[in-house]
Amino acid sequence: MLISYKYRAYPDATVEPRLHAALDTCRWLYNTLLEECNTARENGFTPTMRGSQARIVTLKDENPALKEVYSKVLQMVNYTLWSNIRALSQSKKKGRKIGKLRFKSAFRYRTLTYNQSGFKIDREHSAITFSKIGTVLFTMHRPYTVPVKGVLITRSGDRWYVIIQAEQEVSRSKREGRSAGIDLGLNAFAVDSDGAVIENPRFYEHSLDRIKKIQQSIARKQRFSRNWTKAKSRLEKVYEHITNQKNDFLHKLSRQYVDTYATICVEDLNIKYLKENSKSRGLRRSIHSASWGRFFSYLSYKLQVLVRTSFRSIPVIRRRCARTVEAS
Repeated sequence: MLISYKYRAYPDATVEPRLHAALDTCRWLYNTLLEECNTARENGFTPTMRGSQARIVTLKDENPALKEVYSKVLQMVNYTLWSNIRALSQSKKKGRKIGKLRFKSAFRYRTLTYNQSGFKIDREHSAITFSKIGTVLFTMHRPYTVPVKGVLITRSGDRWYVIIQAEQEVSRSKREGRSAGIDLGLNAFAVDSDGAVIENPRFYEHSLDRIKKIQQSIARKQRFSRNWTKAKSRLEKVYEHITNQKNDFLHKLSRQYVDTYATICVEDLNIKYLKENSKSRGLRRSIHSASWGRFFSYLSYKLQVLVRTSFRSIPVIRRRCARTVEAS
């Protein structure tokens, strides 16, 4: 299976402007292809992924900056666009109310994807050389496996990260043949059928005072000024820290359950309904901060990985009040 290894990256003063330029060029390409797809539909035509791929070649004549970005990276921009279109279509088929895909602003387009080629990794010096970008140093705090299938370089605030995607065989879990039921809540994040109580860490609530102060600081500054940009960067760092805390907690908890139990039953919560019908803003914020849906997702894909490695399928039983995922 494909495993992602995320490392902090440190582009120098020569490479960083090239990364920003490449991101801006890819954002322009994404928005242009999206606009042309929307126009084609309005005129009664059905756009295709292959047609968008061919359009990139002619767009290079209109925007020479595209020639300064590695060709595989441009292809992955088109792949990302059509992945988003397919996801939107699937949501519509499930009966959800959907709008149109949004165009990407400079703050929302943050990742360059080098798929299979266009990069060279120097393990000895912890550096990656990207085609048409240059060499970027990174902190390899843990070793990654080979073969490497792709490398992503992404911006988060004023920080950069590289994500190495590598093939890895997953060893069989040492799970016991037991089952567990998990009840989720706000006072305690989870209470299972064995009596274990998992405290709700409330990462967002603990940082709320700091977030409010920075937001007030941003509101008092002129938009897009130097001080406004600095305050915006501080706010992004706070949110990034909360996200990292939350992901670390959810990954460790889901891994603990998956490694212990063969069958896991969780409460089938309608999270969207709970948010929309909560009477207070604080309750809605607490439900959103708890990230129950993300916990369900982590449990599900980890169990699926275990079953795939043992060449068996997962029977998923949906009931009125519980969902059961079984792996054995």
